[in-house]
Parts: sequence; structure tokens; C-alpha cells
Amino acid sequence: MISSIAFIIVAVVGIGLFIWQIRKIAQNINMGRDKEISGNVSQRINTLLLVAFGQQKMFKRPLPAVLHLFVYVGFLVINVELIEILIDGTFGTHRVLGVLGPVYSVLMAINEILGLLVIIACVIFLVRRNVTKVPRLTNGAEMRAWPKLDANIILVTEIVLMLALFAFNIADQKLTQLGGLHLVGAFPVTSGLVDLFGSDVQTLKIIAAVGWWVHIVGILAFMNYLPSSKHFHIIMSFPNVYYSKLEPKGQFSNVESITHEIKAMLDPSYQVPPAPEGADPQKFGAKDVEDLTWKQLMDSYTCTECGRCTSVCPANITGKLLSPRKIVMDTRDRLEEKGHSPIIFAPARYQQESERVNATDEKTLLRGYITPEELWACTTCNACVESCPVNINQLSTIIDLRRFLVLEESAAPAALNAMFNNIENNGAPWAFSPSDRFNWADDLFMVSKN
Repeated sequence: MISSIAFIIVAVVGIGLFIWQIRKIAQNINMGRDKEISGNVSQRINTLLLVAFGQQKMFKRPLPAVLHLFVYVGFLVINVELIEILIDGTFGTHRVLGVLGPVYSVLMAINEILGLLVIIACVIFLVRRNVTKVPRLTNGAEMRAWPKLDANIILVTEIVLMLALFAFNIADQKLTQLGGLHLVGAFPVTSGLVDLFGSDVQTLKIIAAVGWWVHIVGILAFMNYLPSSKHFHIIMSFPNVYYSKLEPKGQFSNVESITHEIKAMLDPSYQVPPAPEGADPQKFGAKDVEDLTWKQLMDSYTCTECGRCTSVCPANITGKLLSPRKIVMDTRDRLEEKGHSPIIFAPARYQQESERVNATDEKTLLRGYITPEELWACTTCNACVESCPVNINQLSTIIDLRRFLVLEESAAPAALNAMFNNIENNGAPWAFSPSDRFNWADDLFMVSKN
């Protein structure tokens, strides 16, 4: 009875804290501008199944894709056992789903095999990050102490959770044998290790209890750690992929007010729709997080920090400052700095202001976190968008920040400003009158005749 009460308290606190964090994150995302994303439901569901559930983009790199698949499938399937733990913990039962018979045996067998594969995959991931040091996982100004530590915490935690589950299964099997019974279920990994902890009943009971509690409390703690971590993508990737851009990647959005002005210039009879009464003048582009759309802010919470976007960015490869991963991570950090800070472990993730690249007293996303030099290095090739395994659109944020520089501050590079002036005055990027465009052909007939 006491154990059940303790479990219920722990579960309610853990789940309650997680819901509180999710609500705060939702408030942060809703700080962004409204953006209508609807329709094409069948296409969106198809994209969700292929990219989010099917891990389609991950398999462009086969080795990490297979290892990630072990962890991903393990996460989904092993959580079936979480249902049993919640029931057992609440009502004081023991392996209540054993009534499923052969189905339960299959589930337990799959759980143990996947648990072992998760441990193997996590060990290999730790080696890749800390021994071989794969460049895309470790290089970059944005991969500070916290992102590196965060990745290791996740991997070690997953290993501990699996080992705790195995310890519980081993002790439980031995206790059942000592009682002259057969434990319901199939345990292909731990069945050969039943003598690992000896035959002392009291010791086995302690090990089984510790393994069970470490596993469930670890899951609840890990669940509340997720919003502080890059691992939050295991939740956010599904809505983010569903609402991802379906139009061609090279198709940019238009500024509605500018579109109306151009239509009026081309057609004098066109009536520009009046702005809503009492509405503030529309800002061109984005200077801070509230100028971005809610989808762009959702992108920032979905980033896996895997570095695939940065590793294929031609600007980054040639040594320029631009890192698409940094753009997304900076957006997230600024969003939490300006909005609600729901993250229990938030202080560990943030840089000190003095560490910001080109930090200024003006605390905005533009210049306070992201420099114009980074933005103008972008070639708008969409390589980052194509490579992202969770369909983040890094380019849309870059373009909106550049729009603010151009349309609000006229702060484009000199060469671009000259081109803009020429287009405005001459109708073309070149610095001469349209009437002089064919002057080069004046002597063409004479030259060909000679």
C-alpha cells in the first residue's frame, strides 16, 4: 500500500511537471506571428509517415541511420512495458499484462532484444562523439559545453534505463525460480544471467525493487529533461513534419503589403485593401523572435542538433560564419530568454551574454544572437532544408532576418544596394538607362560586313 502511494505521488509529480513545461513551450511558440497552414491533409500524413515515423531522411547516412533506428524503435516499443509498470505501481500488482499469454512473451522478448540493441547503439554513439569525434557532432561555435554534455547525458541515461530494466528482469526470474514457479514471459537476453546476483532472496528482492524503481523514476526524470534537451525532437518532430512546407523548396513567400503595392503600380485600377482598423504598421522581415511565425519557432524546438544542415552548407564548408544549425539553436535560446522559461534545466543550456557572438546591448535575435555576416553568407541553395531529418526550414528564418536588414534598415551589402537602386531606377540590375541597352549592337552590322 505504501509503495503504491509513493508510486502514485512520483508519477503525478513527474507527469504534472512535464505537462507544465509543455504548456510553457506552447506559449513560447504562440509568441510568433500567425501563419495559416491547412489543407493537403493526405499529403501531410504521407510526409509524416515517411519522414517522422519512417526516418526516411536518416538513411542518407546508413550507419547512423541503423543505430538511430535501434534507439527509435526501442523507445517506441519499450514504452509498451511502461503501461504495465504504471498499472503495477498503482495497484500493487506484478506483471499484470502476463494475462496476455503468448502475446506477452513476444512483447517481452522484443523488449529485451531492443533493449540490448539500444545499449549497443548508445555505446557506439558515445564513441563517435567522444573518441572519434565526428566533425558535424562536435565542431561549430554553437556546439558549446552544454550541447556536448547534453548529448552524453542522453546516451548514458538511456544505457542506465536499459540496465535497470535488465537487472529487474534477472532478479525477478531468479526469485520466481527459487519459489518453484516459472516467470511469465520470454527473456532471451537475461534468461542466461539468472545466477548473476546469486541466490539470496533478500538481496534479489532489493535488486529487483531498485531496478524497477530506477527504471520508472528514470523514465519520468528523463521525460522532464526532454524539454531542456535536443532529444525533445522525439516529441516535436511529429507536429513539425506534419506542418512542414509542401511547396517547392525554392519558392519564397511574399510580403503581402509589398505584393499589393506592386499590383497597384502595374495596374492603376487595382485597389489596395485597407489595413485593419487600429492595426500597427506591418514590419518587414524579422528582427526578433516575435516577428517570426509560430512554425519557425516550432522549428527551433524540433532541432536535433545533428549538424547535417551545417555539414552540407556550402558557405560553412568554405569557412564562412554561417551555420544553419546555429541559426535554429540561437532562435530557440532567444525565444526562451524573451518568453517563458519552462525548462527545469534551462540555466545550464544558456550561454552568458558575454559569450554571444557579437553581443550587443540591443537584446534581439538579429545582432544580439545572429550577425548580418552570417545571414549574407547564405546562398539560399536549400541544402540545409533538404538534409534536415525533421523537415526544419532554416532558410525561412534566414530570409526573414535578411528582409528586415534590407527593407527596414537598408543594411544590405553595398553591391546589393547598388543593384536595388538600379532596378528601381533603370528596371534592371545594370547601371545604365534602358534606352541604352542595345548600344552595344550599333556597329554590329558594320563589323559583320567588314
